Amino acid sequence: MKAREGESWMPADDYGRSLTGFGVNILVREMDRALSFQTGVLQADIVYSDPDFAVLKGCGAEWMLHTDHTYNDHPLSGSLGPDIPRGVGVELRLHGCDPDRAEARANKLGYTVLAGAMDKPHGLREAYLLDDDGYLWVPDVALPKE
Repeated sequence: MKAREGESWMPADDYGRSLTGFGVNILVREMDRALSFQTGVLQADIVYSDPDFAVLKGCGAEWMLHTDHTYNDHPLSGSLGPDIPRGVGVELRLHGCDPDRAEARANKLGYTVLAGAMDKPHGLREAYLLDDDGYLWVPDVALPKE
């Protein structure tokens, strides 16, 4: 059941038809907490949000958040229990997001830092951060070539 009152920012079918390239939909338990992580830690900009759905942009990427109740008739609905981990094995990488600053913001805001910012042999400096829904976000920046 939708929690939004009134009309959306644009008709869903118009937005759907506007999408190109690679897309990510992330299921979240609480929109406000999810937006807090997205904006506070990742410094993403909110394109649109309501209690059911949000579109965010940051570091040249765009992604969507959907609250669990919007997936009641979705094939994944059976995997949305409160004790079931989400996103296991998936890294949500945000290229161009400073990992040191994101780690500092995550610590300040009380999020879990799985691994602090470090230089990796594959040419990136990255950190591993968990949001409240258990998704692993990896902000990274390219290292200068030696």
